[in-house]
Amino acid sequence: MQNGNEAAAVLPEGKGASRAGGYRGIALMVAAVAVQSCSEAVAKFMTASLPAVEVAWLRYAVFAAIVVVGTFARGERLALRTPRPDLQILRSVTAVGAAIFFIMALSLLPMAEVTAISFVSPLLVTVFSIPILRETVGVRRWIAVAVGMAGVLMVVRPSTATFAVSAAFPLFAAASWALALVVTRLMSASDRPLVSLTYAALVGFAVTSALVPFTWVTPDPKGLLLGLATGIFGTAAQYLTVAALHHERASVLAPLFYGSLVWSILFGYILFGDLPDLWTYAGAATIIAGGLYTLSRSPRRR
Repeated sequence: MQNGNEAAAVLPEGKGASRAGGYRGIALMVAAVAVQSCSEAVAKFMTASLPAVEVAWLRYAVFAAIVVVGTFARGERLALRTPRPDLQILRSVTAVGAAIFFIMALSLLPMAEVTAISFVSPLLVTVFSIPILRETVGVRRWIAVAVGMAGVLMVVRPSTATFAVSAAFPLFAAASWALALVVTRLMSASDRPLVSLTYAALVGFAVTSALVPFTWVTPDPKGLLLGLATGIFGTAAQYLTVAALHHERASVLAPLFYGSLVWSILFGYILFGDLPDLWTYAGAATIIAGGLYTLSRSPRRR
């Protein structure tokens, strides 16, 4: 995410050392967005037979297994050492909440609609940064937030017959993810990206393992295979994002996340027969405009 993409939130600005490296970073980020959308498409397919919490648990199980093999088995003994374990746990829990709410939304709504609403996350980061980070937000950024929220209303249309309470789930996912991003800023100077990714994997697996017995449905072999697929796709997206940010600055790559809407429309139509209406397109464009302006006005972290 945003749509569950942990790496984008935990890595510092890339150096962007050369034009060739910058192009490579952009290509890697485009690939990361596409692969992450594959993970979400598989997750939506799984929700036809499995609860959202169980889908998230299967994804985190694969993520945690890969992290354990890739860190502890290689002798990375400092993967869990942090001066602020409380913040790492808080960030990981909010990220898990975002993942669960997002998958719940996928089970009830078309992919493109869920993706469009989730784009409000950068705007909510602005809102949460005021009480948590003590940031001062100018009038122009508040206008951008208002524009983005107007776009959300265009997508969900609460005064029409097409409105569904299920539209609240992608908003909950966006809010949870925005909170995770704000907490990430609090500890970005103290922890290595590997530490944050390790906590995200292990805490995510622990939280979903505690929740999954309450909604457990025994998966068939197909369900297990799909769970493996969504976990591998999700982890691959994290790796590609790490590689992209090694070559190019996060501020350059961040707008590429909006490309996930294209993939959501494509997968939604091919796999589920869903095609967004004009209001969804218009609302998504409005949300993206507000988000891009917010990103352009956000303080640069060096």
